[in-house]
Amino acid sequence: MNTPLDLLIEARWIIPVEPANVVLENYAVAVNNGRIVAILQQAEANTRFAPRQRKHLANHILIPGLVNLHTHAAMTLLRGLADDLPLMEWLHNHIWPAEEKHVSAQFVHDGTRIACAEMLRGGTTCFNDMYFFPEATAKAALAAGMRAAIGLITLDFPTPYAADADDYLTKGLSVRDLLRDEPLLSFCLAPHAPYSVSDSNFRRVLTLAEQCDLPIHLHLHETAQEVAESVQRIGIRPVERLHRLGLLGPALIGAHGIYLNADEMALLAQYGCSIAHCPSSNLKLASGIAPIAALAKQGVNLGLGTDGAASNNRLDMFQELRLAALLAKGHSGQADAVGAHLALHMATLGGAQALGLEAIIGSIKTGKAADLCAININDIGLIPCYDPASLLVYSAGREHVSDVWVAGQIRVANGHLLETSEIELINLAALWQNQIRPRNV
Repeated sequence: MNTPLDLLIEARWIIPVEPANVVLENYAVAVNNGRIVAILQQAEANTRFAPRQRKHLANHILIPGLVNLHTHAAMTLLRGLADDLPLMEWLHNHIWPAEEKHVSAQFVHDGTRIACAEMLRGGTTCFNDMYFFPEATAKAALAAGMRAAIGLITLDFPTPYAADADDYLTKGLSVRDLLRDEPLLSFCLAPHAPYSVSDSNFRRVLTLAEQCDLPIHLHLHETAQEVAESVQRIGIRPVERLHRLGLLGPALIGAHGIYLNADEMALLAQYGCSIAHCPSSNLKLASGIAPIAALAKQGVNLGLGTDGAASNNRLDMFQELRLAALLAKGHSGQADAVGAHLALHMATLGGAQALGLEAIIGSIKTGKAADLCAININDIGLIPCYDPASLLVYSAGREHVSDVWVAGQIRVANGHLLETSEIELINLAALWQNQIRPRNV
């Protein structure tokens, strides 16, 4: 008698990510109670299981759901507000004033709803966020049925969300206490950056991270100006400062990591830190090109992020996949610096490892959650297919994503979001646009 099963997904190709550099042809993934229970040849699956639902993907590549390791989801509402500006001018003169005036729990909830829809439709099943009003972010992600690592942001200066570091941390930890049992949520402590958080507050963050077993997510070495000002102000570069404070370790996720010297890369590798590479945002803000090939060679764990839609302006992990591989080649002068399989690892298992979720997500492996993304390659721009991994990274785009599952629940079917009204979200964005920059101004 065949074993009952919730879902059987049969795909032309499966790239499991774990083990590395493997492509399976004509295999199936068996899913029950939201988890992967078997990965086996289709012929065997049909004799072994009696699925309640079957999805046959004859012209598809099945991969793990993508993990966006660094974003500010609610900033979809600021997409395109102030483009073609360097980071500090963009922040100080445009983004921070807009946030001061408009950011609220409702702003964050609505902006995150839009972000979740964009990310899910593009194959992203988990995002690591850093923004104000984290409870609103969490509730929007849960409503979308999406996995999220909620950043509990900390700054030294007041914002509409909190008055001081005590207030940020108290509010953040209360959100974690409220939602810690939600299976799709995890949490990070998120001190914004070395230039916006004092030593004393970094020490408090470290203590809390160790007590609560939480990752620490921050911006790190994003611009040459940031590094130079640290040297001028306190005599050392930010990575060395974090080292002296005791923050370097497997829990640390440094977003960007552009201006790193050889000693700093070795130090990050030695302590098991992770870098969230955000190639599109780094290019758009003219911040620079991160030394990803050198970091990979040192053994630093690497993930991929989009950054926020205000600085990218897309939450498109397929674009980051391609750019990460291409920039690493051009920057290093080595065509094999970051290959297709490594780029996909960064976008999936690398991000999961950084978040401490590698036992749950990041690869198609028995026992893990069924966070999955299917790409339809029956497209004039994707033929012929000699190497599915190469095709995925260098040719495919988010427009080719057909189906997405989170914990075995389908969220995108045949290219369409389920249980989410795109028209409603478009109208919602228009309402916020009129508040932030009225059409008659």
